[in-house]
Amino acid sequence: MRRYGGTPTAVAIVAALAIVAAAVAGGAAERADSQETFAKPAAPASVTAKLVKGKIEVSWKAPATASPAITHYVVSDHLKASRKGACPVTVSATKRKALMPVLPGRNRIQPAVQAVNSYGYSTPAIVARPIPVKAPKRSDFRNVQVLQFSDFHGAIEESDNNAGAAKIATAFARDRTHSPATFTAASGDSLGGAPIIASYFEEIPTVRVHNKMGLDVSTFGNHEHDRPLTHLRDMISRSNFAWTVANYSDLQPLQTPKRKVRPYVIVKRGGVEVGFVGMNTEDTRELVKPGNLAYGTAGKEIAISGKVDGVNRQIVAAKKAGADVVVALTHQGWNLNANGVPTGRLIEVAQQIKGAAAVYGAHTHQTYASILAGKPTIEVRNSGQEYTRLQLCLNTKTNRVVGSNVEYVLKDEIAKQKADPKVAAVVAEYQKKIGPIFDQKVGVVAGIFPRGTSAGHPKPVERTGETQLGNLTADWLKKKYGTDLVFTNGGGIRDTLPANGYTPSDPTLRRPGPGTSGPYDVVLGDIKSVYPFGTEAATSTMTGEQLWGALEVGVSSYPSGAFPQISGFKFTFDLTRPAGSRITEVTRTDGTPIPKDGTSYSVTTLSFMAFGGDGYGTFFNPSQAQVREPYDEALTDALKADLAAGVTTAVAPLDGRITCLGAECVPR
Repeated sequence: MRRYGGTPTAVAIVAALAIVAAAVAGGAAERADSQETFAKPAAPASVTAKLVKGKIEVSWKAPATASPAITHYVVSDHLKASRKGACPVTVSATKRKALMPVLPGRNRIQPAVQAVNSYGYSTPAIVARPIPVKAPKRSDFRNVQVLQFSDFHGAIEESDNNAGAAKIATAFARDRTHSPATFTAASGDSLGGAPIIASYFEEIPTVRVHNKMGLDVSTFGNHEHDRPLTHLRDMISRSNFAWTVANYSDLQPLQTPKRKVRPYVIVKRGGVEVGFVGMNTEDTRELVKPGNLAYGTAGKEIAISGKVDGVNRQIVAAKKAGADVVVALTHQGWNLNANGVPTGRLIEVAQQIKGAAAVYGAHTHQTYASILAGKPTIEVRNSGQEYTRLQLCLNTKTNRVVGSNVEYVLKDEIAKQKADPKVAAVVAEYQKKIGPIFDQKVGVVAGIFPRGTSAGHPKPVERTGETQLGNLTADWLKKKYGTDLVFTNGGGIRDTLPANGYTPSDPTLRRPGPGTSGPYDVVLGDIKSVYPFGTEAATSTMTGEQLWGALEVGVSSYPSGAFPQISGFKFTFDLTRPAGSRITEVTRTDGTPIPKDGTSYSVTTLSFMAFGGDGYGTFFNPSQAQVREPYDEALTDALKADLAAGVTTAVAPLDGRITCLGAECVPR
């Protein structure tokens, strides 16, 4: 792998994470109880290359040590300027030599070697000088290139954090010139959880820009089901790209006269047929509003299986139908690397999928890449922050993939591209429409309230611990409804404040940008970008025992969207302990213990959570829950109150209401 410039249910994750004791995101070094250090491998040494009978023979020495153990080596071409026709080779950890094919159209190749373990890829060890080659007129080998992104969440505008659809479209067009057999795919959550420019217009802007970006195929994520199936069918009908999913009990409720959803899709281009098979997270039912999977007569609902059987069957079917290569698009996520083992549903699913040339993940908004069970397994960050460029080398004579190489194309590189004018025109059209509605000023903040990895954290701040925006909202919910406790979810926070995903049309507003330090004006569009779902608050009761149980759910799949943002109490959790027994202390804000007993407390939560969403089941006593106003109004009320008083809302220091113990905790 080279770099260029929604979450699993807690109940399902508890058993899988029971042995986890320590971790660091993205495969960085960590120290376990045994004092053994785990990390991505160091780069191979002494890489040399020479021409042998029309191929390039590449040799190397293994790194001195690696823990976890090296599983593969990847030999690829480091020359960005002549990537056309690249043919990477993957070999087992026992090899120290590989033959790299030379494809038509090449005149120079600069081999690079990477070591791979379950934590990820090493930096490339590169041959000192490019090697001149004589390109053959024909070859049994063929390059296949896949451009992939996920969890786009309607981030069509360029911002400090997001590349924006117009420049991504240009980057895609550039990459397509490198290989005639280039395919573009998304692994779910393009729709939903989106800033106001997409959500206010019912996700239509996102579909329109995806059409113009040249997307070939997508699978579904849980957020595609944020609205009823009638809405999803409309989005499918508007799509110029194909949709695929193989783990739904019934595809008929998704069919439209214009476009059919298939268990697999074959796309033909550049003399290659690539099959795509989709898989959504089985947690979708718990992550969307009740009834959003319902269809037909009362009681009928699409069931989403967590088994890979259907995916494996459709991989076989796609190959029988003529696919030269099959790629699995899954909306399953990597969580963390711990004690030498990567964890998360993506890891489990990738090891069970058979016959795919690559497995793409999604859902947890993190970067991960390795080779699992012989397949490159890849996940990217959300909202257009990056995309992946996968090179596959297909032997057409044996119909086998002999190697792969994964590159991450980062925002810094994408930002250098010129905006695609057709995509930019669509974005500008909706920017012009929303300004008069959402440029209404509702407050002034002293600085930026962080969200995601925007504050430099390796994992999203709102899904790993206490955060200022969670505190501000939860405290105002407590003030508004007067309950003892407030318990919301970090996954509901979808943007910074002011929002990266909203660009006001009023040039007089003070907004974040290069060289600015606040204060900043906050408008209604910011609020709707932070909390786009329109979810209502709900008041109910819960016992101390239920509170402890709910907190265990919130921290068991760390990091996850279920992570609690709270008011009225404090808690401590220990990530060195098994999932399901991580909560070590719960107190009122004054330090008075909240025991795990039958004492009852009033609580404000979200209607989504009160009725079992994010895996919370009946902890909030849904039979007693009273649904109130949309909970984003609490944040609006807080800002308006300060504005009326002539006060700039401070980005207050964290007060320690949530304490994380363990080396893998994200620092605050």
